[in-house]
Amino acid sequence: MTTELAPNNLRQLSEQAFSDLTEPHRRALQAHCYRMVGSAQEAEDLAQETLWRAWRRRETYEGRAPLRSWLYKIATNLCLDALKQRPRRTLPAALEAASTLEQPAPPPASEPVWLEPFPDDLLASDDANPEARYAARESVALAFMTSLQLLPPRQRAVLILRDVLDWQAGEVAEALGQSVPSVKSALHRARTTLASHQQSTRLDDLRHHPADEALRGQLDRYVLAWETADVPGLLALLRDEATFSMPPAHSWYQGRANIGAFVRQTIFGGAARGRWRLLPTRANGQPAFGLYKRDEASNSYQAYGIQVVTFAGSGIADITTFRTPSLVPRFNLPLIAPETPLHSNP
Repeated sequence: MTTELAPNNLRQLSEQAFSDLTEPHRRALQAHCYRMVGSAQEAEDLAQETLWRAWRRRETYEGRAPLRSWLYKIATNLCLDALKQRPRRTLPAALEAASTLEQPAPPPASEPVWLEPFPDDLLASDDANPEARYAARESVALAFMTSLQLLPPRQRAVLILRDVLDWQAGEVAEALGQSVPSVKSALHRARTTLASHQQSTRLDDLRHHPADEALRGQLDRYVLAWETADVPGLLALLRDEATFSMPPAHSWYQGRANIGAFVRQTIFGGAARGRWRLLPTRANGQPAFGLYKRDEASNSYQAYGIQVVTFAGSGIADITTFRTPSLVPRFNLPLIAPETPLHSNP
């Protein structure tokens, strides 16, 4: 619950008292910054800078809006400044046509242009309403985030403030220093762009995923397929038009046949049984795994990256493996997987 304060009261707080008042907003601010910039690490830094700047400029709080709205205003403008210096983040499917094994793979990107996964643990909502918690998860889904990053930064800010945070047009205009008509125009353009982007159509399916028991069964089969290099078992879990990517590689694959051909030749190629180990977590509102690859020299499983498994309807719609080992600790997972037995064939 947001605590309302008169401006004078805020100015008179000690640094510790101010921190106690604003710290409960950190996670919400971090999620907001993530939607803006697409990087969990940058979002953490921007949320920290938001709270520090709020302390230094606490005399500017006039008490006309809730404290949380004032913090969001600071965070949004910090993100807009940051985006002037950074390339747009995205995922391979938004940049390239789907790949096949007959086509040479595009070279890895040399710039940090990829979206990063976001831990669900950081999506704690101030609102105990289950619908509010679900909306928070949906608003960081990879499909939505990919579409969101297509927008120019100010359109992105307007859409997030209006459609995710449910601000009024006047509130958005005041926060961004724009007129109400310009906010309404930006919102219209942003909604049009999102509606025309093909990945945005997947969002409707995300609202309908397997029930908990069925989902656990599918995830068990998914882990089994990876740890035993069972290509048919993996493909049986996919929807017909499922997609598969492993940024920073530009290539991505669509459909069971193309995904099957790719994994047989690469990640499940050769003597692959026991090559991979998966530890469960959650990211971007979906099941996820810390992915570990066996190191032959040490015979240990070392962090390979974070894998987000997006369910839609009754099957898996997308598998995105972020091949960045340094992401793994951000999900409270170890860099070396514990020595636990592999799944065995049923």
